[in-house]
Amino acid sequence: MSIQVNNLTHIYSPGLPHESVALDDVTFSAEDGEFIGIIGHTGSGKSTLVQHLNGLLKPTSGSIIVSGTDITGPGVVMREIRKKIGLVFQYPEYQLFEETVEKDVAFGPRNLGLSEEEIEERVREAIGLVGLDYEAVRERSPFDLSGGQKRRVAIAGVIAMKPEVLILDEPTAGLDPKAHRDVLEMIEKIHAHEENIIILVSHNMNDIARLADKVLVMDRGKLAMQGTPEEVFAEEERLEAIGLALPQPAQLMKMAREKGLAFEGSFLTLDAVEEALYNYLKKDQI
Repeated sequence: MSIQVNNLTHIYSPGLPHESVALDDVTFSAEDGEFIGIIGHTGSGKSTLVQHLNGLLKPTSGSIIVSGTDITGPGVVMREIRKKIGLVFQYPEYQLFEETVEKDVAFGPRNLGLSEEEIEERVREAIGLVGLDYEAVRERSPFDLSGGQKRRVAIAGVIAMKPEVLILDEPTAGLDPKAHRDVLEMIEKIHAHEENIIILVSHNMNDIARLADKVLVMDRGKLAMQGTPEEVFAEEERLEAIGLALPQPAQLMKMAREKGLAFEGSFLTLDAVEEALYNYLKKDQI
């Protein structure tokens, strides 16, 4: 599975007084197994971009090639594309509707026309992948669960479809710190198990720096930067001009260098900071 986005442009209300360019000539690729993070300030085009990837929005111009098929072309059956590309919106728990967790997670696989045995297997696996006990929650109403559990159930309903690409738009929005960590650990687990492409939209620089293989930076509809986390977060001045900050570990080590401590490197994660501090203290003791 691969996705190639070429010169993608999307204009809302074209020709009207309130016309606005939401995407402006965006080009990037996503390869099999990649974990891609998308960052940018509010209104930068992040959500508009990902809604094009499974055909919820049609571009004004440009193309999106999914495994060799241009999904912006005529005659493309989007139902088949959406089997491959799953999209989890912000606050997906608001889309729960069935009377039990099991029925809600089974809704998508059942619409694929699978056998009851295959549906049950997928539901059981998906509920386990999101960190819930299948037997404990299967007969419960999803509306009786905690906020974090509801979100897990909603995500389970998407991954039960076994998409080759999983897009998550701000999946930790509104969660407390523990639920935030739990959801991120769940996403890591899904990625390791399914070996699929994951595209994560987030305002949290720490999460993107730790998880992503590639980072896309959106600014006023344009793809302002793209590269590895190390490459993107090395461009502090450009990020600052866009209105974005470095991950907190990198900010911490920058402050240490400004105080005269000789630390070299990007230090994008707390693990990297802890290792650097340990080596620094060890060296000082010697």
